[in-house]
Amino acid sequence: MRAPEVIRVLVAGCALMHTAARAQNATAAVVELTPAWINQLAQEMATTHPGMKAAYARTNAAAQNLASIRSWKDPMARLGGMLSKEEMRAEDGDLLYGIEQELPLFGKPRLARDVAHGELLTEQASTDYRFQILRRDLTILVFRTALTEEEVNIGQQDLTWLESLSQSLETRYQSGLASLSEVLTVQNERSRRATRLQTDRNRLDHDHFSLNRLLNREPQSRWPSLQLPPLARPVAYNRQLIDLAQRHEPKLKVYREQIRQAEATVARTRRERLPDVNVGVEGRNYTGDGSFRQGMVFFSLNLPWVNKHKYQSAVRREEARLRETEHEHQDYALGVREEVHELVQKIDAARREALSYREEIIPRSQSALESTQAAWQAGRSSLREVLEANRMLLEARLMWARALAMQYELLSELVLCCGLGDLEALEMIGVAPLAKEEHLLKDG
Repeated sequence: MRAPEVIRVLVAGCALMHTAARAQNATAAVVELTPAWINQLAQEMATTHPGMKAAYARTNAAAQNLASIRSWKDPMARLGGMLSKEEMRAEDGDLLYGIEQELPLFGKPRLARDVAHGELLTEQASTDYRFQILRRDLTILVFRTALTEEEVNIGQQDLTWLESLSQSLETRYQSGLASLSEVLTVQNERSRRATRLQTDRNRLDHDHFSLNRLLNREPQSRWPSLQLPPLARPVAYNRQLIDLAQRHEPKLKVYREQIRQAEATVARTRRERLPDVNVGVEGRNYTGDGSFRQGMVFFSLNLPWVNKHKYQSAVRREEARLRETEHEHQDYALGVREEVHELVQKIDAARREALSYREEIIPRSQSALESTQAAWQAGRSSLREVLEANRMLLEARLMWARALAMQYELLSELVLCCGLGDLEALEMIGVAPLAKEEHLLKDG
């Protein structure tokens, strides 16, 4: 078999390979990653993930704690007796009984409810923060799974091409038109590709395992074929992004609720310096004949002024904790601003890299492979140069897919920082996927 015939066989093999791949994709379940589809997964995770269930339990506990705050404390009953001479017991009564009640004065119950309400709001914000973190992790993992699947598809196409080339060269070698070195070179290349392909398949299997773990599904639950979305538009660093991040970043919301709770705790601690006032009634009966002898009404209070410095220390303690939370909030807010700026830079870099591979590197690599094949057909190039050109094209396609996936992973981080909720809200900052026809065809 001559070199032109080998080229025709390789071209026909590639055409059949691409046709079979398209037919397989048409029949298999393929899901293009969209915000709506990812939101469905996030809603499932919100109801099945053990961490979310724990967060809901903490919120419910805080709600029950708020409901348990009493305005009136339990009354205290008294029962006793008196030991004395018969005449004195008969005159004053020797059976003592009464009841005492603490009065809800100085707004202490209200302040206790304010603290409990602050705890509830903090737990609610923490639950939302936990959900946003998990949704970000889920989104990133979904895009990484789609990237791994793309790498598996590219590797399978390369392996098919190498197998076709190997068979053709073995036929040529038997006819004396190819050297043993060329045959062994292609066989080695095919073995390396088969090993890498199996590694990628194992990685894809683990990605599915991790997705099932996040959704609390059965570990071996099957997934459809995931397809990366088109390239997204650029993101500009502007005041709108910063304002969104400062107002809606989930952890900043947690800090703000913690500050309100700390302020309520300071107010309650200050009010604790005021005395607790009790009112009660007491009666006395004589056990000899059971007759009533006397009754009284009384007021009692503690004397907090004795421990004045202790109460002052308690107030200073809570004020220090309030300042700590405020400084933590300020530090994290500055960190969010820095993170938003860094993410915008990284998103821009990933997008420019993807455009570079789509518009320049992949077309040039295709042209290089075609020209190298033509030169090999004419006897002006070696088989190793053809393999190298094919390797360059495959690497360019992989780098394009990785840059595209990286852009969406970084966009997921930006969504979390801006508190937008999900990728559908990207339109709020002027980011939307490009039209499908602008998307690079994966077939090259």
